[in-house]
Amino acid sequence: MGREFWPRLAANRMAVTGGAIVGLLFCFSLLAPWLAPYDPLAINLQEILAPPSWRHWCGTDQLGRDVLSRMIWGAGISLKVGFVATGIAVVIGTLLGALAGYYGGWWDAVIMRLVDVMLCFPTFFLILAVIAFLEPSIWNIMIIIGVTGWMGITRLVRADFLSLKEREFVTAARIMGAGDARIIFRHILPNAMTSILVAATLGVAGAILTESALSFLGIGVQPPTPSWGNILTAGKDNIDIAWWLSLYPGLAILITVLGYNLLGEGIRDALDPRLRGGRQK
Repeated sequence: MGREFWPRLAANRMAVTGGAIVGLLFCFSLLAPWLAPYDPLAINLQEILAPPSWRHWCGTDQLGRDVLSRMIWGAGISLKVGFVATGIAVVIGTLLGALAGYYGGWWDAVIMRLVDVMLCFPTFFLILAVIAFLEPSIWNIMIIIGVTGWMGITRLVRADFLSLKEREFVTAARIMGAGDARIIFRHILPNAMTSILVAATLGVAGAILTESALSFLGIGVQPPTPSWGNILTAGKDNIDIAWWLSLYPGLAILITVLGYNLLGEGIRDALDPRLRGGRQK
């Protein structure tokens, strides 16, 4: 990643914008106990479905709970799901991609056929099928999203390993007596981190979107735990009289996913030597 990475990243407007959004999301999640004006679980039957006002900036839900407070606490849920699920996918995808790309032969054949089989099924419906046999919980959601999202990373890592294992520095390491494990983890994998980093950043956005969709369907994060998806569910049930329950969490999901996508694209541009001295968005 070199010394030139940070200046190029700072000069990339997409990365700066995405980083600012992601940083703001981190602040909301870490400072939720102090930023949230109300207890996100506190029921107030006197203010059921109250519209946005100076007292409740984003209105209240069907139980009189402050929507802004629930959204601020829901940011932490989104980050947790995004990072844990993506971490699981990155670990699985990197290991399988490294084995397929480095050893080739039957390792490559078996792993890539497994990738093809997994890609035959739409990921979201595969997640729905698995969740049907498990208790809906945040940990089950994170694990399921992770173990069904590694295929793209496997392909990227495999392609990098196929190219890098023929380079002179790998040949030199073999001549010096380095074993396979040392070559894979010490010499090749660090040079493949560009693809992994970009894929992981974009993967967080996908995991957050998937969790929100599952919570919206009622099989993700379960009430009363605040989640952007289950706030949207309340909005669906009251869309004629409480537009704010759909608008504000929907905007939060949109801006968050956009932020991670912009950051991922910016990191890719900053790390791509072909773009050095070229476009800066």
